[in-house]
Amino acid sequence: MSDSRQTTLPPHAPPTESTRTGLYHPTLTEIQQDSISKLAEEHWAHKDPESRKWDASVVEKIYYKELQETEFTTKKLMLLEFSQYLEKYLWPNFGASKASLAHVLSIVLMVNEKFRERVSAWDSFMNLPAQFPEFFSRVLHLSVPPLVNNLTLQNACGKYFKDMKDLWNRIKKEAEFRMNKELKDTWTRVVKRHRATADEAHKQRLEFERSWLGELLKGFISILYSIPETGPTNGDAVAYCERFLEFLIDLEAQLPTRRFFNTLLDDHQIVVLCRLAPIVRRKEGSELFLQLLEMLKFYAGFEISDFDGSALTDDEMTAIHCKRLTKLQHIAYMYFKDSLNSLALSNLASIERRSDLHRHFDSLSYEELIRLCEHLDVRTQKLAGEGSYDKDFLVEVLITKYERRKSQIDMINSTPLYPDENALFDDAVVKTQFYSGETPLALPKLNLQFLTIHDYLLRNFNLFRLESTYEIRQDIEDVVKRLAPRITYPLGKTEFTGWARMAVEIDRFSIVDVAKPNLGEEHPSLVKADITFNIGRYTESIRNEWDSLKQHDVLFLLTIQAHDETDEKYQDDMPFRQHFGLKYVRGCELSEIIGDDGKPIDEVGKPRIDDRRPKISGNMRTLRVLLDTNQYKVDMDRYTREKTDDVYETFNVVMRRKPKENNFKAVLETIRDLMQSELVVPDWLHNVFLGYGEPGSAHYSRMPNRPKEIDFRDTFLDFDHLKESFPNMKIVPAGHKKSISPPYILQFPEPSDSHPTKKRKAGKENETLKKSKTKENQIIVRTYTMPNMGPYPFNQPRKNTIRFTPIQVEAIRAGTNPGLTMVVGPPGTGKTDVAVQIIANLYHNFLDQHTLLVTHSNQALNQLFEKIMALDVDERHLLRLGHGEEELNTELSFSKYGRVNSFLEKRLALLAEVDRLANSLQIGGEYGYTCETAGYFYLYHILSRWEPYIDKCRQRMNTGGENVDFIRNNFPFTAYFDNAPQPLFPPEVNYTETLEIVEGCFRHIEKIFTELEEIRGFELLRTSYDRANYLLTKEAKIIAMTCTHAALKRRELATLGFKYDNVVMEEAAQILEVETFIPLLLQETEDGRSRLKRVIMIGDHNQLPPVVKNMAFQQYGNMEQSLFTRFVRLNVPTIDLDSQGRARSSIAELYNWRYKNLGNLPVIHQQPEYQKANAGFTYDYQLINVDDYLSKGETEPVPYFYQNLGEAEYVVAVYQYMRLLGYPADQITILTTYNGQKALIRDVLKKRCSWNPLFGRPAKVTTVDKFQGQQNDYILLSLVRTRSVGHIRDVRRLIVAMSRARLGLYVFCRRALFENCYELTPTFNKLLERPDKLKLRINEMLPTDRDVGDYSEPYEIADVTHIGRYVYQMMQEQLQFAKEQKARIEKEAAGEVEEDTEIQTVDDESSKGLSSSSNNKQ
Repeated sequence: MSDSRQTTLPPHAPPTESTRTGLYHPTLTEIQQDSISKLAEEHWAHKDPESRKWDASVVEKIYYKELQETEFTTKKLMLLEFSQYLEKYLWPNFGASKASLAHVLSIVLMVNEKFRERVSAWDSFMNLPAQFPEFFSRVLHLSVPPLVNNLTLQNACGKYFKDMKDLWNRIKKEAEFRMNKELKDTWTRVVKRHRATADEAHKQRLEFERSWLGELLKGFISILYSIPETGPTNGDAVAYCERFLEFLIDLEAQLPTRRFFNTLLDDHQIVVLCRLAPIVRRKEGSELFLQLLEMLKFYAGFEISDFDGSALTDDEMTAIHCKRLTKLQHIAYMYFKDSLNSLALSNLASIERRSDLHRHFDSLSYEELIRLCEHLDVRTQKLAGEGSYDKDFLVEVLITKYERRKSQIDMINSTPLYPDENALFDDAVVKTQFYSGETPLALPKLNLQFLTIHDYLLRNFNLFRLESTYEIRQDIEDVVKRLAPRITYPLGKTEFTGWARMAVEIDRFSIVDVAKPNLGEEHPSLVKADITFNIGRYTESIRNEWDSLKQHDVLFLLTIQAHDETDEKYQDDMPFRQHFGLKYVRGCELSEIIGDDGKPIDEVGKPRIDDRRPKISGNMRTLRVLLDTNQYKVDMDRYTREKTDDVYETFNVVMRRKPKENNFKAVLETIRDLMQSELVVPDWLHNVFLGYGEPGSAHYSRMPNRPKEIDFRDTFLDFDHLKESFPNMKIVPAGHKKSISPPYILQFPEPSDSHPTKKRKAGKENETLKKSKTKENQIIVRTYTMPNMGPYPFNQPRKNTIRFTPIQVEAIRAGTNPGLTMVVGPPGTGKTDVAVQIIANLYHNFLDQHTLLVTHSNQALNQLFEKIMALDVDERHLLRLGHGEEELNTELSFSKYGRVNSFLEKRLALLAEVDRLANSLQIGGEYGYTCETAGYFYLYHILSRWEPYIDKCRQRMNTGGENVDFIRNNFPFTAYFDNAPQPLFPPEVNYTETLEIVEGCFRHIEKIFTELEEIRGFELLRTSYDRANYLLTKEAKIIAMTCTHAALKRRELATLGFKYDNVVMEEAAQILEVETFIPLLLQETEDGRSRLKRVIMIGDHNQLPPVVKNMAFQQYGNMEQSLFTRFVRLNVPTIDLDSQGRARSSIAELYNWRYKNLGNLPVIHQQPEYQKANAGFTYDYQLINVDDYLSKGETEPVPYFYQNLGEAEYVVAVYQYMRLLGYPADQITILTTYNGQKALIRDVLKKRCSWNPLFGRPAKVTTVDKFQGQQNDYILLSLVRTRSVGHIRDVRRLIVAMSRARLGLYVFCRRALFENCYELTPTFNKLLERPDKLKLRINEMLPTDRDVGDYSEPYEIADVTHIGRYVYQMMQEQLQFAKEQKARIEKEAAGEVEEDTEIQTVDDESSKGLSSSSNNKQ
């Protein structure tokens, strides 16, 4: 089905769902029943290596019978991989001399299968690394003729390559040596070493290695030219040539191999040979080859120096090109004056085009052409075969060598950022969504290493644009299907019989402005258009969505021209665009909303305090949009040239997209800007970022500018905590004290090699080393007294209350130091707390530095912000950019305009305090009128009183005249502090303490005027825009934003002069590589250098990566690899948090196998909630097997909309059961792995629970992917699938699913399916240690005193029907009980009324009696 599908997957389809792709995923039962598994069980499956029987004939049998006879089917290879054939059998028993051909090729096949499955391939060789060189040598010999004469073996060996230093034996080296003397010296040393080798066998091996790649290239060309231009061809030959081009591209795209291989590629003229091969002229079957050839050509001429690896600018590339042409002219003038005279005397611009070069070179005779090539060091002898190349080939070689290469910058600048209908509906877009790994693709790869920053950005640009195109096509297909276009007669007009939430029919479209091109450009500088449409048919909520469009939102204009066949029901194997008549697609960006008067509404896109847009009357809306100027030029040129339709007169539908998915244009624009700016990654990070050099070179221990001591303030709770945090270090308190109280300033030892010294005498050097070794093991700690900041309670600093573990302290220490800090945080290990403490420490230690805080989601950003606010960080230095700030759980606003308003409100409050202070001093005047007048008041009236007073107090202390009464009686501001907690001076304090109190009071006053001075800028600036930018660039010290906002606003922030010194990234493993890179470059350079000092990345690469919907971009292009994951793969040092405090220890065992020594924090064993059982449940976690319900399991009402009614009913019934027991709804979350099931569960909840106050709705019903980074006490998880395992097979998704619950996890699934899944075995083996029928503890309400390990008296639930009846019975009993309670209360209330009446009667009679008695007495 996947082969015939001509549409993208629907938007609700899981991004990684591959069950329809034909990929084979064997179950555990299939593994056990296969003949390979039986061989494995007999020979290598034993855990004890000693009991594994080696039999060479087994390898022969598997290779020839199981693999070759089945044409190396994926099923067999996967089964061998599952059984660890390579690790347990092939590699431990490999011997270079005794290993057969089948043995060697079996290893190669297993390594390739690991690559296909994206499993680490090289770890298998680490146990016996010594024999790898010999094995590799065998592979090299197998990969070239004459040892290999069939394509099967060549395809198997196609992934391997060798260091290129010894490959230059057959190329013309002199030209290269003239350009680089160091290269010549290196070559000379290699030749000498070779000649000095006496061992003939060693010489032969060196000769083979030197000629290996050249011979491989010869073999490739022979096979390439064996493919005919027409007629039938060998599919294996085409596949081999495509793989070989991929191999060459990989060599060119990696700096260590490119340095030596690029010259060989140029000398052997591989690009030209490929371009002139017969396969290129084939009408079918050559598309992929041509695309790969273009990529090879691009990398062969990439802008980089092959000698030193430095990036070349456009100017440098032009200089090299001109130098090459000048040399050609010199040779033409010296040796070919008669035939090439015009070429020699022409200006360079007239001989750099292909047509001009062809005219000059084609005029030469064949003999002259041969001589010219010899002078230019161009090979004329055929690479494969005898004799020389013909004239046409040599002319093509020379043209390729000397024609001007189009600048990549110019190409990108002329490329439209929005995809058009041709890019969107290219067949390759659909084919790549079902990528199996069996063929190469013409896509850039995000590998571990990159040639330059420009190469990095270009690969990301192309992949991001392709992924965006795929997602946009998904949305367009969804919208067009919903609109249901059809043609009407007799006018032949297209009408829409359906409707779509995200699209509306256009009433009128017109171009209103086309601005002249800028200097040096060909396209218009601006193209504006107006779109008018009617939203009257929609509900109020949808109308509000259209009215909520903001400036810079991206819209798409569609031209749909229906025809007679459009009415027919659409099938996925039909051409979508042709069926629905989708003719044109153009993107645009919202600029302004036009009001009723036909003029732009000024407020649109400009931030407002109330964040409300002015209302527009009626149902007609007009949007002014900016069109893509490059696309407009292309369209107009085509219209003029071909006299076709004017695209811009045909649009009839405008489509919007969800804001969170619509940032592609801003990201692409930002990448394009970065390519043309002065890109500077910090020197200390540059090599690590590109993937070269020492992985640990950016670690803080290697940084030269480390601070000698760090103030940890409230990081440590007490001295014992300090000692626990450094278990291998000796803590030495300054001043010879045994113990001191926080806050602590720590002085760490410097490494002994950090200050290299000159040669000394041996004794003195040894003594120095011994002393430094002693000092390296100790930390000197000193303390200080926090200054009194004032007498009010809010003056007291807020302190950290978390007892950080040693690993967390190391992370905090690393983050506070300069350099790159990588923190791997498994679920519940306190990643956020570590990040917040790092930020707080940076804030207090480096007062002049600014910190940028970046996360993937608004929710994570808000969690961080709320925790920062709980520490001693002044709120006026906090700023939150972007949307989502309104979700902060605080009354304060931390957005740009919210902060401005806060400053202005604070100004009024502070000026009122100035007036109060003046009144307390009985000084007349309007001193609290402005910040300026307040400043004068402070200078002339406050300091003039304070300074003489404090000088006298300090003199008395120094001269021994300490008198507390003097301080109290003469303090000039006593009246001002009348509203402070009294007494201001407690009677028991001594002179020093009293002096500290008055200094604290003055600090409070001083802070008022300091803040007013900072606010003065807001007083002087008149517009909100200027005030907001002043706040961003001058006042804010901690600036928080999402990575999406950073991409959207990069140009604006850089223009404003935004500066920062530190970057802290949370959720770093969930952010696309390029979206991680952009926040590092939001500021302009200073003197060509970056001011960035620290990059702290916190994440977990074992959980879900960034979402990439297209499988080819995700896996082949490796787009799902985050920068965090790439650094981990590069072995950049990481700090792995090792103690979790979220889940019960039993629940943590379901996922802690994935991490290094993940243990539990003491809180897990101390808090009562972890020690007590879940009321009403026998177990704290359980897998509940759900059989078919109503004879159905997994269903699919529409493609990829997976649902399971049985699991949905079961989950909702358990939720009802929990609510009846007293579980709060906000402590329960229902998760599932598919959008279809999420919708079904919500429907069931709506029907059974939402209307009933006994139940209500749970905290959330969502998918596992959406719930990453969140948690709840109780999780009900539905896995849905009953036919195939689906995308929970990705272990990272499993880890997320298992780690969301704190106290209870209940998994509903089909046991027989999931227990058979090999990848999930560690978790499901643990789950299945307990019964697969739900076990309840009846007659137990929340809370319970039962211990968590008490599994007694279980009550078994048989199936969905049983739990439904049980819950219904419980509900009826509770309702009956409630009725009885209500009746009893009413009866009691009635009884009390009667009793009150009787008492009142008696009281009245008594009072009457007393009254008459009194009267009688009178």
